[in-house]
Amino acid sequence: MTTTEQHPHPPPHPPHRDDHGQGGRHGHGHAQGGGHSHSHGPAAPVSKHLRKVIAAILVPFTAAVLVGLVVLWPGGAPPHKRTGVGFDRQTQQATVTRVVELNCRSVNGSGSAPTGDTSATGSDPVPQEHGGTCKRATVRVDTGKDKGRTFTEIVQPDQPRQLHQGEQVVVAYEPSAPRELQYAVTDVNRKFPMALLAGIFALAVVVVGRMRGVMALVALAVSFLVLTLFILPAVLQGSNPLLVAVVGSSAIMLIALYMCHGLSARTSVAVLGTLVSLLLIGVLGSGFIGWAALTGNTDDSTGLIHGLFPSIDMGGLLLAGVIIGSLGVLDDVTVTQTSAVWELHEANPAMGRRALYRAGIRIGRDHIASVVNTLVLAYAGAALPLLLLFSIAQSSVGTVANSELVAEEIVRTLVGSIGLVASVPVTTALAALVVSADRPAPAEAAPAGAGPALRRGGGGRRRRR
Repeated sequence: MTTTEQHPHPPPHPPHRDDHGQGGRHGHGHAQGGGHSHSHGPAAPVSKHLRKVIAAILVPFTAAVLVGLVVLWPGGAPPHKRTGVGFDRQTQQATVTRVVELNCRSVNGSGSAPTGDTSATGSDPVPQEHGGTCKRATVRVDTGKDKGRTFTEIVQPDQPRQLHQGEQVVVAYEPSAPRELQYAVTDVNRKFPMALLAGIFALAVVVVGRMRGVMALVALAVSFLVLTLFILPAVLQGSNPLLVAVVGSSAIMLIALYMCHGLSARTSVAVLGTLVSLLLIGVLGSGFIGWAALTGNTDDSTGLIHGLFPSIDMGGLLLAGVIIGSLGVLDDVTVTQTSAVWELHEANPAMGRRALYRAGIRIGRDHIASVVNTLVLAYAGAALPLLLLFSIAQSSVGTVANSELVAEEIVRTLVGSIGLVASVPVTTALAALVVSADRPAPAEAAPAGAGPALRRGGGGRRRRR
């Protein structure tokens, strides 16, 4: 009634009125209603012909992913003898039962050196020459075959990690060392605060997302299982890291997207957009990693992996990390763009594919700007200590960028960003082609001689659906 009173003589094509007039407000309201309805039911189906076209692409792809999972399934990580270096050492849980302060002169004068894991704390193992207040901590082992055993540890005042009575810690165990040096504190036990934070995150996702949030958490758990049960053991077994990453990330993509967003043409378009973007990232990553002569062996962790498993292709592992790391952000971009085009079409069904593409790409440009900035700042924040070291050395920007440690992350970030940027026009174009290919059924179209009121009534019925 409100629309009729404000526009007693509406134009002969009311759907186009959505761009500027009251119809636009109705269209916007419908878009909001459509967005809300995603939580309660599947998206509007497309034509049978389009479903066949999408299925002809995705069904063979899904079958290939399943075959890849079966062929490459590792059956568990290969066993190896622990080296006792870095992460490859036995650890147990322990508790600091007592801390006593004492003068560092008495400790250093007796020739006693700190018994803690100085490599983990970053302190200098050389005893201090000057006096100060040191700590002698008594630590009780709480797990393992030596449960209940205690040992003492001297903590120097310049060590960044100071021990406190009642603190839960992690201790390393080296059976070949002398008995009094077999255990050493290596880290703090953070399981409780990390578990609490994870619980708060899950609660927030469920409260805000409701059933979609629950499905997102389930998809997250499945993704973690694919990573730990398939990708990591398969790489350790000697399978090609790139092939494993492609199969594993494809499985994660299919499971996560369809589980979170439902089995629909809308989700399938997002899957296709993600797949095309991942292929582009793989091609660019492979080319530039080889051209820049990046080995993938740039720090202690990768060096230890190469030492334990020399057969692993570290360059392929680097490329696999680029693909897997880009997948999470790609899902966000492709789903957002597909949903935007679908909502634009539902708000104004008369929009053609070009108009839908132009409107969708305008939304995508804002997304591109924020996502690219996020990726660069995320790396800068994670690599801040490294960048500080280069700043202290007064290295030029070119020198910093040329070092393999930084160049590896630059290639990782830029290749992933190119894939993200490309996913916007690719996914928008696919979504515009799919939704614009559908036409209203003859029974739903208004008769040629029908008046504006009848046409408006049809629009009202479409809005109610």
